[in-house]
Amino acid sequence: MEIGSSPIYIFVNDGKYIEHKNDTFRNMLYIKEEERGFPPEENLVVPGRYEINIKAKETKELTFVASLEDNTEQVDSNKVFKEEIQRLNNIIDETKLLKIKSKLTKQEKEYNELVKSLIIAADSFVINRPLFGTHSILAGYPWFLDWGRDTLIAFEGLLLITKRFDLAREILLTFTRDIKFGLVPNGYSGYDNRPLYNSADASLLLFEQVNKYLNYTKDYDFVKDNIYEKLKDIIENYSKGIDLDNNNIYIAEDGLLCSGTETTQNTWMDAKIGNFAVTPRNGKVVELNALWYNALRTLENLASRFGERSVENNCRKIANKHQKVFEEQFYNNKKKSLYDVIGDSKIRPNQLFSISTTYPVIKPSSEIGKTIFKTVTNKLLTRYGLRTLAKGEEGFVGCYEGDSIKRDMSYHQGVVWVWLLGLYNDSFKNIIDDEKDRLEKERLLVEYEKFVKNIYNNFKTEINCPEGIGTISELYDSQAPFKPGGTFSQAWSVSEVLKIITRL
Repeated sequence: MEIGSSPIYIFVNDGKYIEHKNDTFRNMLYIKEEERGFPPEENLVVPGRYEINIKAKETKELTFVASLEDNTEQVDSNKVFKEEIQRLNNIIDETKLLKIKSKLTKQEKEYNELVKSLIIAADSFVINRPLFGTHSILAGYPWFLDWGRDTLIAFEGLLLITKRFDLAREILLTFTRDIKFGLVPNGYSGYDNRPLYNSADASLLLFEQVNKYLNYTKDYDFVKDNIYEKLKDIIENYSKGIDLDNNNIYIAEDGLLCSGTETTQNTWMDAKIGNFAVTPRNGKVVELNALWYNALRTLENLASRFGERSVENNCRKIANKHQKVFEEQFYNNKKKSLYDVIGDSKIRPNQLFSISTTYPVIKPSSEIGKTIFKTVTNKLLTRYGLRTLAKGEEGFVGCYEGDSIKRDMSYHQGVVWVWLLGLYNDSFKNIIDDEKDRLEKERLLVEYEKFVKNIYNNFKTEINCPEGIGTISELYDSQAPFKPGGTFSQAWSVSEVLKIITRL
């Protein structure tokens, strides 16, 4: 069988192949495609069929092999399965995340099964990029490629918690190899592997994942030899200004970071219909400014360790000014939240970046820190993630459905995203760690444990939902019955749930 210029080799053991001539199955109808507003019919070429004789009450083991390589008849299916099972078991064992003792309770067995499923799901996103000689992370199945933003958000849950530190180093090398004018590629073209730079946040997210990598490994030598100079390059270019691919990144006179245009979507809320930005976020964006502050403090810390005093002092000076201006301009006392973009008071989850990073721009246990966390909890937190927009805000859409235009109009306008639970979790932990009052800290710990248990109980069931057995979808409707949508298996959904439930 040949598709274009790439033959597909098919083999069924114990089967007789019968070739068909000029056989076409016409008008195959795809119901899901029809629901999604795409052309639902196509004609299918039928090159042939396999006939297999099975007697009444006979048990027969059959193997179907499809490959781009021509050795399908030589594939030993039992060996393939055995080796893959052993490989996955080795990965699971090396994480040391399972509860191990002579006699497990029913609850402990359930916990282990969920964790194993998530570790296996996490592994499914790891791919090899032969052209680069390194590995990468697919954003989701069935239609996403490897994206810088998604990879860096999923980095801790997929690679660090699971103790796959060699892979973590490779991933950092993959997404720093093609930095241009301070921009980490947000992905690579599926046609020619050309780096794509449609992101203002991927470069800043890199700093936080370097912090996470160092927290787990203390491998400062790797960072110094391979990453440090690139972090300096990012800070330098963001400070000077970047207009590659219309990112329009620059520092305003007040010291806040600006980016984007009316038609440029370079944050994670990036839905566009033609040149129409569904969720326009050009200007002074809350998470970009929080991540910019975190990046400055990260480089300040590394420069101190590596003996570069001028870099350390410069970063400290800029960060001190930025922190003061950030709180003055972004806090909206009327709504008890942060502006999503200066001038846009809609309540969204992006404000959590201000209290969730290694170096939070707002003190997490401060009155403002706790206030915005409470607002997010009350307005955005659901069973399966955070709403992207609070109910009652203009433009709120609670369900992800319909054709491509209708879906894009709802993508970041109220539907629930699972990965935001990780942002919420990190914010919660930072508040607890930063709290000085003993009784308040104990109260917060009790509330945090409830949060973790709720996430565990919800996804213990959800991991077996028919939309994606053994994995977690990209997003959910924000109202009952909380129908999953988007990709049926999303890297940052799996990573953040795994990160949270392993706190139990």
